[in-house]
Amino acid sequence: MKIYIIWLIGVVLWNFGYPSAKPIEDVIAAILLSFLSMGLKKYFRF
Repeated sequence: MKIYIIWLIGVVLWNFGYPSAKPIEDVIAAILLSFLSMGLKKYFRF
């Protein structure tokens, strides 16, 4: 659940921090955030 909360905060910050982002930038940000969450899962062994 902690990893999901971190991911959700990242998505919210991205959407409110860059509201004029193009759709491709949103996709790239989502991919990067998913890699971050996968890395955190391995690091914390969830």
